[in-house]
Amino acid sequence: MNASGHPLRQAPIWAIVPAAGSGQRMGAAIPKQYLQIAGQTVLEHSLRALLQHPRVVGAVVALAPDDQLWPGFETLLNKPVLRCVGGSDRADSVRAALRHLQLLMGTGPHWALVHDAARPCLRASDLDGLIERCLQAGEGGLLAAPVRDTLKRVDPSRPADQQRALATEARAGLWRALTPQLFPAEALVAALDAAIAAGIAVTDEAMAMERSGAQPMLVEGADDNLKITTPADLALAEFVLGTRAQVT
Repeated sequence: MNASGHPLRQAPIWAIVPAAGSGQRMGAAIPKQYLQIAGQTVLEHSLRALLQHPRVVGAVVALAPDDQLWPGFETLLNKPVLRCVGGSDRADSVRAALRHLQLLMGTGPHWALVHDAARPCLRASDLDGLIERCLQAGEGGLLAAPVRDTLKRVDPSRPADQQRALATEARAGLWRALTPQLFPAEALVAALDAAIAAGIAVTDEAMAMERSGAQPMLVEGADDNLKITTPADLALAEFVLGTRAQVT
């Protein structure tokens, strides 16, 4: 069967957004996904960036059990926004969202487009490229960026303010994983289940899929698709989004 006839070619795409974290490194009074940029929360910016794509049919957001800040979205950009209770880490939250989606949709073929709640600067062109590449191939992939900086190895047992460079590492062949990451939903659920059962703390969906034998496609994305972790990141995201608004 050629790529255009692949059974996943026309399958619906659901955005999965794990948003159950507290964002302690941010040092803010509220979780970082609820901080404001230009009158919208970081989470709303992230959701809108996903839902604007015509192939994305809706979103499932995994929230902390005690989340009191969720604005109660049921639709956004005229598409359904569902919510579920997330877990203690990213993998648990993604799996909870996928299970919630399975209960509603059954086990028919569909795609899971997993995106960090705190990545509000996703470019529409990058999302287009990821979706097109994965749908054409009928297999999963992720946005990523080649490592361009010189990498130094340090002693992880030393405090951060007492580090010294022990060696310089080759950066050839190394990429930074970004999100979204797009995979067939059933395969991703199975991969996450297997990793969790094995006691493996997977840091992203691609890692879980790699453990199952997959080789996810890397689709180069923009470096400004940053994940907000510190107050400086928030200021940079506000600048990036403000610059784009001036252009449009």
